[in-house]
Amino acid sequence: MKLKKGFVIREVAGETLVVATGEASKSFHGMIKLNETGKFIWERLIAGKNEDQILADMTEVYKEDPGVMKTELRSFMEKIEKAGFFDK
Repeated sequence: MKLKKGFVIREVAGETLVVATGEASKSFHGMIKLNETGKFIWERLIAGKNEDQILADMTEVYKEDPGVMKTELRSFMEKIEKAGFFDK
Protein backbone atom coordinates (compact mmCIF):
# COMPACT_ATOMS: atom_id res chain seq x y z
CA MET A 1 0.00 0.00 0.00
CA LYS A 2 1.19 3.45 -0.81
CA LEU A 3 0.61 6.48 1.39
CA LYS A 4 -1.29 9.38 -0.15
CA LYS A 5 0.72 12.44 -1.01
CA GLY A 6 0.37 15.39 1.30
CA PHE A 7 0.87 13.67 4.64
CA VAL A 8 4.18 14.49 6.26
CA ILE A 9 5.83 13.37 9.47
CA ARG A 10 7.20 16.05 11.77
CA GLU A 11 8.84 16.23 15.18
CA VAL A 12 7.16 18.89 17.33
CA ALA A 13 8.05 19.44 20.98
CA GLY A 14 9.40 15.90 21.28
CA GLU A 15 6.31 14.33 19.69
CA THR A 16 6.08 12.65 16.30
CA LEU A 17 3.11 13.96 14.32
CA VAL A 18 1.62 13.31 10.91
CA VAL A 19 0.09 16.43 9.39
CA ALA A 20 -1.77 17.04 6.16
CA THR A 21 -0.41 19.55 3.68
CA GLY A 22 -1.63 20.92 0.35
CA GLU A 23 -4.63 19.13 -1.15
CA ALA A 24 -4.67 16.56 1.67
CA SER A 25 -5.40 19.32 4.18
CA LYS A 26 -8.71 20.04 2.45
CA SER A 27 -10.12 16.66 3.45
CA PHE A 28 -8.15 15.88 6.61
CA HIS A 29 -8.09 18.32 9.49
CA GLY A 30 -5.90 17.78 12.50
CA MET A 31 -2.83 15.74 13.31
CA ILE A 32 -2.02 12.16 14.17
CA LYS A 33 0.36 11.51 17.05
CA LEU A 34 2.61 8.48 16.54
CA ASN A 35 4.40 6.46 19.17
CA GLU A 36 7.85 5.01 18.47
CA THR A 37 6.46 1.95 16.70
CA GLY A 38 4.01 4.01 14.65
CA LYS A 39 6.87 6.26 13.55
CA PHE A 40 8.93 3.19 12.63
CA ILE A 41 6.11 1.82 10.48
CA TRP A 42 5.27 5.19 8.89
CA GLU A 43 8.89 5.77 7.87
CA ARG A 44 8.98 2.40 6.14
CA LEU A 45 5.72 3.11 4.34
CA ILE A 46 7.28 6.35 3.08
CA ALA A 47 10.21 4.28 1.82
CA GLY A 48 7.78 2.12 -0.19
CA LYS A 49 8.02 -1.03 1.90
CA ASN A 50 5.13 -3.46 2.00
CA GLU A 51 3.63 -5.03 5.11
CA ASP A 52 5.82 -8.16 4.96
CA GLN A 53 8.99 -6.07 4.63
CA ILE A 54 7.94 -3.85 7.52
CA LEU A 55 7.25 -6.92 9.68
CA ALA A 56 10.72 -8.27 8.87
CA ASP A 57 12.25 -4.95 9.91
CA MET A 58 10.22 -4.89 13.11
CA THR A 59 11.25 -8.45 13.99
CA GLU A 60 14.90 -7.58 13.49
CA VAL A 61 14.83 -4.33 15.48
CA TYR A 62 12.38 -5.07 18.29
CA LYS A 63 13.19 -8.74 18.99
CA GLU A 64 9.60 -9.41 20.02
CA ASP A 65 7.32 -12.32 19.19
CA PRO A 66 6.64 -12.15 15.42
CA GLY A 67 3.02 -13.18 15.91
CA VAL A 68 2.37 -10.32 18.31
CA MET A 69 4.15 -7.84 16.04
CA LYS A 70 2.17 -9.05 13.03
CA THR A 71 -1.08 -8.47 14.91
CA GLU A 72 0.04 -4.99 16.01
CA LEU A 73 1.22 -4.07 12.52
CA ARG A 74 -2.05 -5.26 10.95
CA SER A 75 -4.02 -3.21 13.50
CA PHE A 76 -1.99 -0.07 12.74
CA MET A 77 -2.35 -0.58 8.99
CA GLU A 78 -6.12 -1.05 9.30
CA LYS A 79 -6.45 2.14 11.35
CA ILE A 80 -4.54 4.30 8.89
CA GLU A 81 -6.34 2.70 5.95
CA LYS A 82 -9.69 3.44 7.58
CA ALA A 83 -8.55 7.03 8.19
CA GLY A 84 -7.88 7.41 4.46
CA PHE A 85 -4.09 7.65 4.40
CA PHE A 86 -3.57 5.17 1.55
CA ASP A 87 -4.00 5.67 -2.19
CA LYS A 88 -6.60 3.36 -3.64
